Amino acid sequence: MSALVILPTYNEVANLRPLVEEILDQGPAFHVLIIDDDSPDGTGILADHLHALYPRRVEVIHRQGKLGLATAYLAGFRYGVVKGYDYIFEMDADFSHPPEYLPAFIETAHREGADVVLGSRYVPGGAVVDWPWYRRAISRAGSRYAAAVLGLPFKDLTGGFKLFRREALAAIDLSAVRSTGYGFQIEMTYRLYQAGFKIVEHPIVFRDRQAGQSKMSAGIFFEALFMVLALRLTEPVAPSARVERERVRP
Repeated sequence: MSALVILPTYNEVANLRPLVEEILDQGPAFHVLIIDDDSPDGTGILADHLHALYPRRVEVIHRQGKLGLATAYLAGFRYGVVKGYDYIFEMDADFSHPPEYLPAFIETAHREGADVVLGSRYVPGGAVVDWPWYRRAISRAGSRYAAAVLGLPFKDLTGGFKLFRREALAAIDLSAVRSTGYGFQIEMTYRLYQAGFKIVEHPIVFRDRQAGQSKMSAGIFFEALFMVLALRLTEPVAPSARVERERVRP
């Protein structure tokens, strides 16, 4: 079994080394792909240092300029598929997603026969820590809005902590993904759901970043809202009959 954890980075020099080392501590099956968008704070230099320390388990892609979260993940997905990893993870580089969940996601995928596991803050056992009430309200409302518009049965559609089986990513047309910001999380789940893959939610406790600055903005939020409407108008809604509408309870 092999697993690739994709870490898009922009100005994450304070978080990157301890995060990478915690991921590697989860077991020898876990590898890390850092995709750095020319961070001015030295994140890319640190990424190269980590590759030198762990040459068989840490790889780095340097990109010229701030090209965005969605394109970073898409590049990582393609890399993971080509390299033949069994599982490919999305994960934030700011420690808001605890690495100890990584083996649990794989266990859930095995137990439930799932193709995709969503780290969910809004199922029993999940929680958000250190966010003010209005950020929690916006996040919940965004997930409910997307679920209602797109006909999705999941509680947390805006989170960025996910497991994908390689076969699921290989089966969809990644070049058709249109979102450039955080709407990417919704769009990927929707496309995989439409393609008939089994998706389940696993509870996580999400903690706000302790170092660095958030990348969220009003523009990113509204881009996600409009993207949901565009998907609803241009893509079919009826899911495959073999997708099971369920979530994992703790």
